[in-house]
Amino acid sequence: MVKKKQVVAIGGGAFSDKPDKLAIERYILAQTAKKKPRVCFLPTASGDAETNIQRFYVVFEKLGAAASHVSLFRQERKPAGTLLQNQDVLFVGGGNTRNLLVLWKEWEIVDVIRRAYAQGTILAGSSAGAMCWFEEGLTDSNPGGFSALTCLGWLKGSFCPHFDTEPKRKPIFRSMIRSGELAAGYAVDDGVALHFVNGRLEHVVSSRPSAGALFLQARDSGLDEASLSPIRLAAPKRSTSSQRRRVRQ
Repeated sequence: MVKKKQVVAIGGGAFSDKPDKLAIERYILAQTAKKKPRVCFLPTASGDAETNIQRFYVVFEKLGAAASHVSLFRQERKPAGTLLQNQDVLFVGGGNTRNLLVLWKEWEIVDVIRRAYAQGTILAGSSAGAMCWFEEGLTDSNPGGFSALTCLGWLKGSFCPHFDTEPKRKPIFRSMIRSGELAAGYAVDDGVALHFVNGRLEHVVSSRPSAGALFLQARDSGLDEASLSPIRLAAPKRSTSSQRRRVRQ
């Protein structure tokens, strides 16, 4: 059976401390069709920040996943490539996209991730962990402000995260696409995810009512912006027993 190649690229805001804001994380797990999906976290872009790792475990164990992580900054008992195998989801955290790409290549795990992707493992991530899958993106990884960055190229086009929460990105991303410095691509708000299947955008989903995404492309020395209206993911319903307890209190 041919496996679907899936990527869920989030504009930002993953691992919320509010249970009703974890709709995208639930959406990702639902795509596995597993009762207890195996999810491995790659916090490389943040320098394997311990707070991010701890937050990942809190969130995904609460959501019923079998959580694990791979650290490239600390000695592991098993090689990184071995730890990344046989996972249902690889979730990549945010941070410095350039550092992420350099370290993945240095540690020779890009091919491991590529094979997992081809075999049906869902690739997901937020901010840097979303941008890395595209041909290129708008990054603040380099000194001196925002710049274009060449990424893995497993998805066509460019990617800009945090489009609604970091206003300085907007004119720069638009200008770079207009000039051809960046390829046509996606501007994505925090709390919004693009779900690609076999390299094609299938769904746009959101955990926030006012958030969205755009597809931008140069057109006759101007710029064409197409709105990608997302499907609003519903928060989980609270149980009747929980409601009764609150009434009694």
